[in-house]
Amino acid sequence: MIKTIDLRETQPTRTELAGLVPRPDLDAGSASEAALGLITDVRDRGEAALLDQAERLDGVRPERIRIHADQISAAVRSLDPAVRAALEESISRLTAASKAQLPQPTVTTLGDGAQVIQRWQPVERVGLYVPGGKAVYPSSVLMNVVPAHVAGVASIALASPAQRQFDGSVHPTILGAAGVLGIEEVYAMGGAGAIGALAYGVPSIDLDPVQVITGPGNVYVAAAKRLVRGVVGIDSEAGPTEILIIADATADARVVAADLISQAEHDELAAAILVTDSVELAEAVRSELTAIAETTRHSDRVLVALAGPQSAIVLVDDLALAATFSNVYGPEHLEIQTEEPGAVLDLVTNAGAIFLGANSPVSLGDYLAGSNHVLPTGGQSRFSSGLGSYTFVRPQQVINYSRDALRAVHADVLALSEAEDLPAHGAAVSARFRDA
Repeated sequence: MIKTIDLRETQPTRTELAGLVPRPDLDAGSASEAALGLITDVRDRGEAALLDQAERLDGVRPERIRIHADQISAAVRSLDPAVRAALEESISRLTAASKAQLPQPTVTTLGDGAQVIQRWQPVERVGLYVPGGKAVYPSSVLMNVVPAHVAGVASIALASPAQRQFDGSVHPTILGAAGVLGIEEVYAMGGAGAIGALAYGVPSIDLDPVQVITGPGNVYVAAAKRLVRGVVGIDSEAGPTEILIIADATADARVVAADLISQAEHDELAAAILVTDSVELAEAVRSELTAIAETTRHSDRVLVALAGPQSAIVLVDDLALAATFSNVYGPEHLEIQTEEPGAVLDLVTNAGAIFLGANSPVSLGDYLAGSNHVLPTGGQSRFSSGLGSYTFVRPQQVINYSRDALRAVHADVLALSEAEDLPAHGAAVSARFRDA
């Protein structure tokens, strides 16, 4: 089933660990080539390309790409009351947490009349991607839309794949979640083509280009986001999901196994990793994984994910090496289930989101923790962050100097402009004092 990586009685360097961490067997070049072809097709043929791609990749040709407002309203009305209540509770918690993420403006005074003002401006228009392959993700609607609303984004377009069982429309639960949040611009389009459409626009369906694209997806969506970065901003390349659990002998093996399987059920490429200093826990978890995986609803994909090269049980001598292994891996989701989770947390530097203690499972973060579940995968948490309200704002520096404040640095500007052989720079300042 799941393989074992035994690092006991070894002292691997970080470079050696980087070669040992389990990763999915992906052909990144092939995914990028395919994504580029789909994006180029949309740029060249617009709506026709999106319709053809939906028919070929999603198994249905939508009647229209842009969803009519009446469909969104009907979807809101048809939401299961329990689902709507859960969505509204999640919105409330996510809104509170997203507000706490917004940077505040500051003013730095560098002398009398010399100020640099730091302000944060929201982007004007964003494109939000909600996957719709093996599962339905109304929670991803919330995770994308709420922080954008909190940031003050004025224009939001949402894309989700066309669904064969709904005659080429977006899944009604996705539409319902969008409607609850007041989103009126929704498109039945998925995959790399949808990312290209959001980045470059499709005039025939009144889809204007966006400035930022966010949201999780498969390897082709992640590749497409990488390809359009620079044309637009992106949150991160949120591809197949990952969970890494650091646990010691005090952890409950059945709970650990349940959490690993909770992410493995997403996709055959999902990564499920346990890092522990307890051989007994490792064997108990292995046994529980077998028992649970065979009875869970999506056992076929769970068993494939657990047996894949991206999943493993890693044995270490101590929790310090466990934390180092995790930092080198850079997990999307990190759970710490140890006797003293705070002590392990102090050693952690790289993770998309961290779930502390036995009562903070990743599933909580997927829905109702108040945190965001759109997180970097593939080791990108080593240099990027998860989605938040800060994703949709840009820092701007406003420089405000009085005449006397400028005079105070006049000589220094002249000295530096001469040192760089850019005399017109200094002259631009001197021009303001030519009558002095």
